[in-house]
Formats: sequence, C-alpha cells, structure tokens
Amino acid sequence: MRQPVTSLPSLNCFRAAAERESFTDAAKQLNLTHGAISRAVRLLEEDLGTNLFERRNRRVFLTESGRELALAVAEGLDRIELAISRIKARSEDTPVTLSCEPTLLMRWLIPRLPGFQERHPEIELNLVAGGGPVSLGGGIDLAIRRNDFSIPDDFYQVPLFNEETGPVCRTDLAPRYFENGMPKADAPRLHTRTRPEAWAEWENCNGVAPGETSGQMFEHFYFSLQGAIAGLGVAIAPRRHVQDDIASGLLAAPAGFTPDGSSYVLLSRHEIDPAERAGKVLAWLHSLDRIDGNVGEA
Repeated sequence: MRQPVTSLPSLNCFRAAAERESFTDAAKQLNLTHGAISRAVRLLEEDLGTNLFERRNRRVFLTESGRELALAVAEGLDRIELAISRIKARSEDTPVTLSCEPTLLMRWLIPRLPGFQERHPEIELNLVAGGGPVSLGGGIDLAIRRNDFSIPDDFYQVPLFNEETGPVCRTDLAPRYFENGMPKADAPRLHTRTRPEAWAEWENCNGVAPGETSGQMFEHFYFSLQGAIAGLGVAIAPRRHVQDDIASGLLAAPAGFTPDGSSYVLLSRHEIDPAERAGKVLAWLHSLDRIDGNVGEA
C-alpha cells in the first residue's frame, strides 16, 4: 500500500494557514494554539521536503509550492466535506440543524415548528440562533439569513421571502401615535442597535420626510418590539416578527409593511435534493411563506 504523505489534520491546519497567510488567524479559526498550527505545517514541510511558507518579520507568505498545494488541498477537502454532507443528508437517523437569526427564530419559526413535527415526525429538526456569516458543515446543515452580507460563492442559496418592514405600536395606542395611517411627528420612536438605520430606510422606501431621530435605543429587535408591546412608543418591525401579535390584536401596523430591498435565503453547502431531509425542510419553509404571504397588516 502507498504510504500517505501526511495526516488529514495537518492538511486542515495548512489549509487554514494558507487561506490567511497567518498562523495566528488559522489558530483562532480552528481553536488551536499558534504552536499547534506551526508544528502541523512544519510536519507537512518535512514530509514534502520543501518549504510551503516563507517566514520573515514574524509573518508567513506562501511559496510557489505552497500555493500549488493550497489549491489542491482546498479542492480536496471541499470535496470530502461535500461528500460527508450528502451522506449525512441521506441518513434518516441524523438530525437536521437549522441556524436562524435570533428574533426571526423566536417570533416566527419556533411558533410554527409543531407544524413541521406533525408533517415530518421522522425528522429531528434542531434550531439554533445565529446571525450574519455562518460556517456550514461544522454542525450546521442549513441557515436562514438576511442577504445583507457577502455570501460565499460556494454556498447554495434558495430565496425564501422578501423583507418587509413597517412601524408598529400597541393597538390601543395607535390613535395616540398615528394619524392618517402614519406615525405622528411627536410619537416616541424605538430604535435597535442591530439595525440603526431601520427608521431612515423605511422613510426612504415610503417617501416620508425624515422624522425625529432621537428615542429609546435597544440592543436587539426583540427588545424594541417588547418595548412597543409595553407601550413605550413606535418600533420599526419586519412583518414576520410581528404578524402573530397583529393577528392576536396585541400590536397594530396602521401604515402596513413595505419591502426594503433585502430578502431572506436558505443557505446550504450543496444543492438541496427535494427527496432528502433538507429538501423537506425547504418545502416546509416555502409552505410557510405561502401561508404568511398575505398575513400581517392591520
């Protein structure tokens, strides 16, 4: 049998270091020490009999041989990860882990989870909270994300729904805070640090003159929406975050909801087969969009 050149963990360390030309950054990515990355690369260089990095001034730079190997390793490990994902996707006993932005997860997805369990009792769907860039394949199978960041080219993405936002307040306070369907100039505004431009974006999309920029600031959308429910003022809300509260009469959205130009997508490491468990999750999400499509205004 042919003797293997080196171990897979060493190749993985080399790949991370090559992508960043930094042992320190590679160590942070893989949750290892700088020394562990350095030893793994040195072992690989000894196996190959050549330097893969040029080391100078406490920095490392890929040599020509290093660049050649980095391309081959990236392609090979990507194929391995893809094959593992596909094999796992065909196993009925393996849970599907879906990452979703926290407020959307809490206020829209979890309340609808019983419907998925009733439709697919054979599939264990694990939900985890997460926002922004996501690393798929390391315990996360699928991710729902708003496309407001650069999505890697090798991710497969499926559109789910357009983002729509609008001002909301507690229903019994709508006459105090709204006039002719629009927030009054003196209505207290609630803001969120996760989307500090939400009010300005809504005004721009609706051709509304800029209003008062001051008002209470909250860390996350969820807290600002709780502030609206408590009667603290008017919050800008994505429709799916509040449509259940509107349907129950807890919140009102006199101005309705307007697309803001962004959308939500489902991310995967590979194309989703409708017959696989991930495909059934996707079909369920699309069914929710059809049901929710005309719900939420009041």
